[in-house]
Amino acid sequence: MQYRTLGRTGLKVSRLGLGCGNFGGIGSDARFFGMGESEQDAFRLMDRALELGINFFDTADAYGGGASERFIGRFRKTKDASVRDQLLLSSKVFNPVGDGPNDRGLSRRHIKRQVEASLTRLGAERLDLYLVHEPDPETPLEETLDTLGDLVHQGKIHYIGASNFEAWRLTRALWLSDKNGLPRFEWIQNDYSLLSRGQELEMLPLCADQQLGFTPFSPLAGGWLTGKYRNSEDYPEGSRMTLRPEPYKHLVNEKIFSALRRFRKTAEDRGVSMGSLAMAWVLANPLTTAIITGPRRPEHLDMAEAALEIELSEDERADLAATFTG
Repeated sequence: MQYRTLGRTGLKVSRLGLGCGNFGGIGSDARFFGMGESEQDAFRLMDRALELGINFFDTADAYGGGASERFIGRFRKTKDASVRDQLLLSSKVFNPVGDGPNDRGLSRRHIKRQVEASLTRLGAERLDLYLVHEPDPETPLEETLDTLGDLVHQGKIHYIGASNFEAWRLTRALWLSDKNGLPRFEWIQNDYSLLSRGQELEMLPLCADQQLGFTPFSPLAGGWLTGKYRNSEDYPEGSRMTLRPEPYKHLVNEKIFSALRRFRKTAEDRGVSMGSLAMAWVLANPLTTAIITGPRRPEHLDMAEAALEIELSEDERADLAATFTG
């Protein structure tokens, strides 16, 4: 396994992070609670991740209605202190965790309640990494940052980050932290892949300028870059296109399917899988600290492991990008 320093912090994270969004559900959507990986399946995935040297598990308070954090907490109890001490816990806050009007968002009340709830489910005294899952336009950024600062000073969280933020909003948050002497967001976690390159316009230049870490999720674009979706075939049962197709409907066109066929040929010529090559492309960006991979079975992690061994030059990376933009 390879490790990199996260932004300006002194923390070393593995270049692969285990995405636990399918533990006990499919993300934060209440319609799918009870689906996804069972606790037994989740344990197998986490054991395989540890074998590979992955040192951080990425979850959220709302994943599976709390099931994801509970599974991780019970998994940790089966390990001795030496394993628990090496594993970095990363969780998030924002999405609804109940039906009440204050059961979501980034208010002081909600964040403080959810940190305690996450620590209880995880069976931990602190969270190494804590992200705001999305922006909350109804809560002032000052309130959110001040609350997170309190929790850092109390030792309940070590480092804070942001997910699904725009560059302008992250810039404002960094300015507020500097102005008010508060802990700042040290890394950003947005989607990034060969089929989703919007981060290159403003966010990645901001990361370079402010020395922020970048831990993108969905490097396979919801499975599209593995080749599982073909124009002439039905979507596989249980795939994202049968459960939550909305974020990917814009990809359903002949131009994308044609590009995927060319990408498949390139991967075959290199003797690697499409998925490994797609992840290698994200990892080869010098601003990428680590990628979040969400395997459904332990053997899926082999594809991510293989991606670490693929070296891409700047020209090769540009040629792969041109496959989808040319």
